[in-house]
Amino acid sequence: MAVAANRTPAPDRHKVARALLSVFDKAGMVDLARGLVELGVELVSTGGSRAALEAANLPVRDVSELTGFPEIMDGRVKTLHPNVHGGLLGIRADPAHAGAMETHGIHGIDLLVVNLYPFAETVASGADRASIIENIDIGGPAMIRAGAKNHAYVSVLTDPADYTAFLEELRENGGAVGLERRRSLAAKAFGMTAAYDAAVSTWFAGETGDAAPARRAFAGTLASSLRYGENPHQSAAFYLDGSQRPGVATARQVQGKELSYNNINDTDAAFELVAEFDAARTAAVAIIKHANPCGVAEGASILDAYERALACDPVSAFGGIVALNRRLDATSAAEIVKVFTEVIIAPDADEEAIALVAAKKNLRLLLTGGLPDPRAAGLLVKSVAGGLLVQSRDSGTVDALDLKVVTKRAPSEVEMADLRFAFRVAKHVKSNAIVYARNLATVGIGAGQMSRVDSARIAARKAEDAARGAGGPVLTQGSVVASDAFFPFADGLLSAVAAGARAVIQPGGSMRDAEVIQAADDNDIAMVFTGMRHFRH
Repeated sequence: MAVAANRTPAPDRHKVARALLSVFDKAGMVDLARGLVELGVELVSTGGSRAALEAANLPVRDVSELTGFPEIMDGRVKTLHPNVHGGLLGIRADPAHAGAMETHGIHGIDLLVVNLYPFAETVASGADRASIIENIDIGGPAMIRAGAKNHAYVSVLTDPADYTAFLEELRENGGAVGLERRRSLAAKAFGMTAAYDAAVSTWFAGETGDAAPARRAFAGTLASSLRYGENPHQSAAFYLDGSQRPGVATARQVQGKELSYNNINDTDAAFELVAEFDAARTAAVAIIKHANPCGVAEGASILDAYERALACDPVSAFGGIVALNRRLDATSAAEIVKVFTEVIIAPDADEEAIALVAAKKNLRLLLTGGLPDPRAAGLLVKSVAGGLLVQSRDSGTVDALDLKVVTKRAPSEVEMADLRFAFRVAKHVKSNAIVYARNLATVGIGAGQMSRVDSARIAARKAEDAARGAGGPVLTQGSVVASDAFFPFADGLLSAVAAGARAVIQPGGSMRDAEVIQAADDNDIAMVFTGMRHFRH
């Protein structure tokens, strides 16, 4: 049905005479209400909000006085009434609307102060299904959308952070609010209800086991506007998705300048990689540059792991991101700050370590309070022209795989430990990925090449460059090698053999597996198949 357009221009300023307050989060509500009363605004409220206002000795009418109907069904029905929605939606300058309001005794509502039941927080708390359902707000979103649609006459406050500025404007303008602010608040209100509905629909999709629902909504809350994106001519912003997965989004930035788009992207890659290593079992450090690792190692301590990770490619580590799976201690911090580093991210840090990092005023230190679970489910989203690609997170871990020895020679115990280590790292290297490892440290990494052979050669050359710089042996000799996907031909394997690798881990599954296995046997190479690929684009 066609809807007639309202061509009555919105007033530049609109005086607030009546406010409806109905909030779950009552932070700042009483102070706001007190300021409104001082300006002569009539307060109308519901349930717990009304009780809080009365406790503060503020004059307030119960919403049932407007509706002529009590709250029923445990508060499920209290504001869903024409006297409320008519007061929000009525166009004051439209004679037909004004006549309907007068005929039916509907009084305009000029200010709506509403925030919603904590649906996402209830889901995150692990609450039962009934509790989650009960925390789906109905009346709140309905009122917010009504008031925001009619922002020509209604201001909608959904965020306590906006209360102070709103009151200041009212005081400066004799109790009136400008159109620009009303529009801004309306835009924020619709963003909030969209995000709320996205959270509800995502939960329902999970409940029904629908991996590809007919409509998929994604939402985020602005964490910060960034100076620019990957390049200075691109605008950018950082949003939180509310998942609370430990990492850059949830971290406390102890010090350092503002994070850039590239910092956030690289720091996330670094922390997700280092989380593959159980902190209760081993210390681990990952050094990342442009979302690829340039060195990863396990060690007896964070310092040991850092020094061994740095040795893999100290040139590329300059200006990189350092991620730790354990608390940052002072000894390790003193060593890390010797190399120009953009970001250090760790679960925690000693006070002495924090003080050492503070000497480098531009170095960002992020503390997360924990590690993300590499096995946890989740969604990854990528935009393409005209659409979105959505996939589940790569939650496969080498510890959960049934490794199959396919060559005549089986890996030794030491080789097997290195193979598992290398495959953990390969999961986080851009495809085509080749990782050489020795003694639980990377010694050569090849990433993002169109040919797997090229990745193997680049990784070997990186190892040679590191050896030349350190004045020591090339550590790919006697190493193991991991490939994120199968070798389509034997040439990639033979390049690794030429670099000195003695054992291989790869998914298998090529039409030429037999040829590759034969090449391994011919060179006395041990090889295991994982049955799982780890492409990362």
